[in-house]
Amino acid sequence: MLETAPAVCSVALFNRKRSMDFQKLCTFETFKEFWSHYGYGENLQDVIEQEFTRTKGITYLDHAATTLYPECLVRDYYLDISRNVYGNPHSHNPSSRLTYDTVERVRYRVLQHFNATPEEYSVIFTSGCTAALKLVAESFPWRPKTESKAGSHFCYLTDSHTSVVGIRGLTNSRGVVALPVSPQEVENRAKDEAQGEDVICQTPHLFCYPAQSNFSGRKYPLSHVKGIQTRRLYPACDHQGCWFVLLDAACHVSCSPLNLQDCPADFIPISFYKMFGFPTGLGALLVRNNAAGILKKTYFGGGTAAAYLSGEDYYVQAANISDRFEDGTVSFLDIIALNHGFEALYKITGGMHNIQQHTFGLARYTYMLLSSLCHGNGQPVAQIYTEGQFESPCTQGAILNFNLMDSHGQIIGYSQVDRMASLYNVHVRTGCFCNTGACQAFLGITNQQMRRNLQAGHVCGDNIDLVDGQPTGSVRVSFGYMSTFEDCQKFLNFVAECFIEKPVTVDQIRLNRLKTVAAPRDSNQDPPIKITNGEIYKVEMKEKPTEASLKGFGHTDLKNSHGEALTLTNIYIYPIKSCGAYEVHDWPLGPLGLLYDRGWMVVNGNGVCLSQKREPRLCFIRPQVHLPSNKLLLQASGMDTISVPLENNTQMHTSYRVCQSKVCGDRVETVDCGDEAASWLSEFLGQPCRLIRQSPDFTRDMKKRPSGAATFTSLSLVNEAQYLMINRASVELIQKLMSSREHYSEGDQLFDTQNVISRFRANLVIAGVEPFEEDNWSHLIIGSTRFVVVGQCGRCQMVGVDQDTGIKTKEPLMSLSAYRTGKVTFGVYLTHQLPEGSTTASFLSPGSIILPEPSGHL
Repeated sequence: MLETAPAVCSVALFNRKRSMDFQKLCTFETFKEFWSHYGYGENLQDVIEQEFTRTKGITYLDHAATTLYPECLVRDYYLDISRNVYGNPHSHNPSSRLTYDTVERVRYRVLQHFNATPEEYSVIFTSGCTAALKLVAESFPWRPKTESKAGSHFCYLTDSHTSVVGIRGLTNSRGVVALPVSPQEVENRAKDEAQGEDVICQTPHLFCYPAQSNFSGRKYPLSHVKGIQTRRLYPACDHQGCWFVLLDAACHVSCSPLNLQDCPADFIPISFYKMFGFPTGLGALLVRNNAAGILKKTYFGGGTAAAYLSGEDYYVQAANISDRFEDGTVSFLDIIALNHGFEALYKITGGMHNIQQHTFGLARYTYMLLSSLCHGNGQPVAQIYTEGQFESPCTQGAILNFNLMDSHGQIIGYSQVDRMASLYNVHVRTGCFCNTGACQAFLGITNQQMRRNLQAGHVCGDNIDLVDGQPTGSVRVSFGYMSTFEDCQKFLNFVAECFIEKPVTVDQIRLNRLKTVAAPRDSNQDPPIKITNGEIYKVEMKEKPTEASLKGFGHTDLKNSHGEALTLTNIYIYPIKSCGAYEVHDWPLGPLGLLYDRGWMVVNGNGVCLSQKREPRLCFIRPQVHLPSNKLLLQASGMDTISVPLENNTQMHTSYRVCQSKVCGDRVETVDCGDEAASWLSEFLGQPCRLIRQSPDFTRDMKKRPSGAATFTSLSLVNEAQYLMINRASVELIQKLMSSREHYSEGDQLFDTQNVISRFRANLVIAGVEPFEEDNWSHLIIGSTRFVVVGQCGRCQMVGVDQDTGIKTKEPLMSLSAYRTGKVTFGVYLTHQLPEGSTTASFLSPGSIILPEPSGHL
């Protein structure tokens, strides 16, 4: 015994050393040796304590099912819906318009997140990814095979979610071939060259595959999209026709960026709770606009029709793609919550590339240790289901799928693992994860065995984990952007404590080999934000025009019928849309109208444009353009004056994001003006706000081309046209109508002329003509610049805002409505035309002579 004691002591020391090796491996220092990317610049633990306090004591590892929402998301969302009245977006009242504008803003935000534009893709909101898939299945123009024409094919990767495979139920009933395709077949059976567009056979086919497997986390090449569309890859290369691609991105987008410029799939279904954790029950189908035309609906619900008859079979679908497929009222309050989801996501993490690096590092570390853990007898602890070895975040997501084994190599049922994990407050997912194809492939379950398992009583989602000693499913852990190293540590310690026959040992040879597997530099980065440096618009200052200089326009009479000269009396610009006016003199005409007129606008916390209809206090903000210093000054009573540059400066604005907004139904691309202006506006208006300006490289055309114009007219952030002109005589007439109306009593305050002029917020004020005579003009010349009248300005309740006090009144809209039958209009819209042969811009000055040309004048 004395001879054996040293041996026993030696074994004990050896086992203790191996156990110490495992504990050393479960340290953050070791993790950093394995992967350098962790967190998002700040102390991640501080973020967890601030935003995810409810997870204290919980190791949550089921992010592929749903991720967790940060507290700031629901807090900001609550403040949003508490402060604002959101009506049904199908109505046209102010609360409904706010909802509509906010929902449209969210659509832009979704597309921006995936580096797409509204010209390329449309966002159709659904109840989730499954509903988006069902929409495509029911609307795709499936063509059954006939004697003369080939039939459609519905092809799907065998590693697909149940909701994708379920499309087969619909296609089978329509006589369409359903073709399952293994991941290996896609490239192994490909052609050397693309087959190109089939101009002869236009039979539509659909190929579906996941960007990332929800079972194993394997990322399939996004290049498959173009490979199928160009008929180079199988099965498209073997079947003539027009091939469309549905990219199931639900699992992928939770932790990885998706750039639709690189993979222009035709249909992309997503679920937002997998990205943000809240709201649930909301998803979307992103549809490539060029492919949207093939989708044909049969049912039409509220909001989807341009027109229909109840007494006849007559129906015209809505022109807008989103409207066409969103039956009934969308879940607008949930959609509004998405804005706060994006804000929280980017505020905490900085973007999807950072999330991908962080979560992949956690998954890779867990994979390396779990796959190297052994029982005391040297038997491996886990059988891991993966195609690779977690080499790169380009090929592997933040998912780890496995079964645990005992010291004899027998599988431990996933239900047992799940029950023990619950005791330790470790939250995992078990089963087949609604992906029977991957489950069969990785676990080696044949179709015959699947049927036998069903006969044995096993169905999807139950706890029958072993049939005849063979597993029916597995265990999955998945990471989210708020997952921490401590989550990995607690999970590994749980496995070691509950399922490893002691002592815990580590396969050092395997671990060292995995350490040497270099992760290539990740090329799947978020696209850089492009900020274009705008140039200052230069004008050539010329002498004021004389009567003789106007003869080139074919006019000689400069007086009206009363012998009075028609003149320009005032020029106003509104640098910030819906804020106070700034009266100017000798002002340049830029390519979009008066220089710097409505070049900026204020948006609320959801990125929706604020107007005086919603926020009358905007009239107290008095912006001034200071050309010598190239500054826009923001001024308001009780606030310090601040400034922003008149022109974009690349160095100054590299961190400012480009965003999409809407003006009068038009999409506009804008650039954020920074935190100082945002804080100033938020403090003054008492709500979260930001100042944005129109991107200088973005062109917005006027909806209606002026008669005779060769090209479209470009606009700033104005509603309808470059200029708005009103007539003093028309203003004075409305004044008289107001004073004569019965509702004015002796004590009521009458508006003076300047007060009424300011309410109509015109750029140009003229005098010397009859009331509303301007309505009959087709062209006019002011100074040396020719203008085209493009229509009358329809008026709304915003003219009721007193620009000096911010108080809302019913006048002058009531008097104007009583005087103008039909559509209530006041003032005319103009665009400018330079004199023939002129290459330089002009300017306007008060006192300039006006030459009108009535409609129909030759």
